[in-house]
Amino acid sequence: MSNFNIAIIPARSGSKRIKNKNIKIFHGKPIILWTLEHLKNSKLFKKIILTTDSKKYFNFLKNKGFDEIIIRPKSLSNDYAITQDVIKHSIEYLNKKNKFYFENVCCVYPCNPFFTKKDLNQGLKNIKKNNTLFSFPVTQYSHPIQRAFIFEKNQKMKMRAKKFELTRTQDLTETFHDVGQFYWGKKKLWLSKKRIHAHSMGIKTPTWRSIDIDNLNDWKRAELIFKYFRKNEKN
Repeated sequence: MSNFNIAIIPARSGSKRIKNKNIKIFHGKPIILWTLEHLKNSKLFKKIILTTDSKKYFNFLKNKGFDEIIIRPKSLSNDYAITQDVIKHSIEYLNKKNKFYFENVCCVYPCNPFFTKKDLNQGLKNIKKNNTLFSFPVTQYSHPIQRAFIFEKNQKMKMRAKKFELTRTQDLTETFHDVGQFYWGKKKLWLSKKRIHAHSMGIKTPTWRSIDIDNLNDWKRAELIFKYFRKNEKN
């Protein structure tokens, strides 16, 4: 039931490689508003909350459809702030305000609007099955990490795990990494000291929808892929 679910989008200013990345125009509107649109269209959430450190973001986004905008403290606004602590602060703020009841919290990053309603539903189902775990999208590494190399002196290469040197790639265990889209968890779990990646269930996501926008090249590639993503959503 959507009555028990809220989404929290952490949008910090100060992106180093792409200025004002969270509100940069992406296919005709600020990228964060695509994320907001996907969340609203899913009809899974009672409220959608924005947490930010930026008065500029607050003023720009205050009439764009968020149910509440929280200005976070400076201690949670630097490059070393942990997402889990930011979400914990937002939950504590909402609890103190006592505006509405909620049980499940989905942290959603603002610059990765490549998730689907099916993804969100699967994450919610996962935390209902096991309320002691978080759930988030993962995708398979394109090459087995067991065969990874590191550089030594004079550009000499060394395998990190030599025991896999002669193992066929198809015989190696599949490995996955965090996509960085969203994270479901029970409210009580977010308020605990359990860390997300150490206590989690995965949602398998195709590699083509697993995009980390970190620089302008990533941004251009994401715009091209988003055209297909939007078309595929409508079909």
